[in-house]
Amino acid sequence: MGIEEALPHELRGKLRADLLAADDKFVLEIPKVELHVHIEGTLTLNLRWKLTQRNGTILRLVPNGPELHSLEELHAAMDSIMPDSSRMNNDEERDMFFESYFEGFQALKTEEDYYDLAMNYFEHAASMNVRYCEPFFDPQGHTSRGVSWSNMMDGFRKAQKEAEEKLNIKSSWIMCFLRDHSPESATEHYKAAQPYRDMIVGIGLDSCEEDRRPSLFEEVFAQARGDGFKLTMHCDVDQKNTPKHIRQVVSVVAGEGTDRIDHGLNASDDRSLIDLILKRDMGMTICPWSYLRHTTYAKLGQRIRALYDAGIKITINSDDPAFMDDCWILHNFLLAKHLCGFSDRDITVLARNAINVSWAEQSVKDNILREIEIVYDRFHSSQ
Repeated sequence: MGIEEALPHELRGKLRADLLAADDKFVLEIPKVELHVHIEGTLTLNLRWKLTQRNGTILRLVPNGPELHSLEELHAAMDSIMPDSSRMNNDEERDMFFESYFEGFQALKTEEDYYDLAMNYFEHAASMNVRYCEPFFDPQGHTSRGVSWSNMMDGFRKAQKEAEEKLNIKSSWIMCFLRDHSPESATEHYKAAQPYRDMIVGIGLDSCEEDRRPSLFEEVFAQARGDGFKLTMHCDVDQKNTPKHIRQVVSVVAGEGTDRIDHGLNASDDRSLIDLILKRDMGMTICPWSYLRHTTYAKLGQRIRALYDAGIKITINSDDPAFMDDCWILHNFLLAKHLCGFSDRDITVLARNAINVSWAEQSVKDNILREIEIVYDRFHSSQ
């Protein structure tokens, strides 16, 4: 496309349509594993409207913004800010995103709300042949509003069970701490989550990372590792001190670094970071559509390709699809293939990467790996 600046909203919409119009049946049908999706980031505007109507809560797009009285007003409000996002600097775009993201939490109150939120994601994922996923959730954003752990987790559990039985999607949850909250709050929530250990496989760190280095949360992450949880942390793209944060996540946190790294795209610019990640044999969760606002179209493809060619086990994920032009895991796979010139064999490697670095039981991994080979052979048996 020759785009030399971050893609504005209207061009992202055209790109999405063009990718789908190509009708890439192999990318659609290959079994997928998703390791980086925020369940709250799957709160579509339609679901947000439904929940506020059910609960009688005030609907706003951002805190202290105008009250919205219809689904049409909500969509118009989102459309009014989206075109400007590519013309903002990273700090402005980040702040706008977080304002809308956390305001969406206000719609979630009851166990039924949390069930609906999770099932909405599982249904989207099933339509794109996701077989296993590890959704993130942010308990501090819910308990701070007076929501009980039982409402939140029982809703998630009900959807998780139903998705496995009816949609053929297995899942485990990753509880994330908000890094702009205190380490003490993280520890408090870690202790409160212990009754739900059968659901939670990993502990993560997300939200705004400006001046919030990963090592601030060393104590609680060390405890979580000692208790048998898997660990991961966000290192957002082109933020202040991102390379330093990547180095801490890879080699310092909890004594030896985490088990995976979320985002971490800036590692592509530093060979020493690439070597550290390779030495640790760490998986990396990449969310291509999320980065279209932060970097040029050409540079994004080069960065993802550099990580892949270096041998890092990158995986393709959707991040916050309700806030990313309604682009889910399928759209992110299609974008990665388009940006990087990936072949079907490369797509198969990416799909296998996600299985291998997931925290699923080995029997689950083996079943999906076999299914991937069946699909690949069906499309390429004559080659």
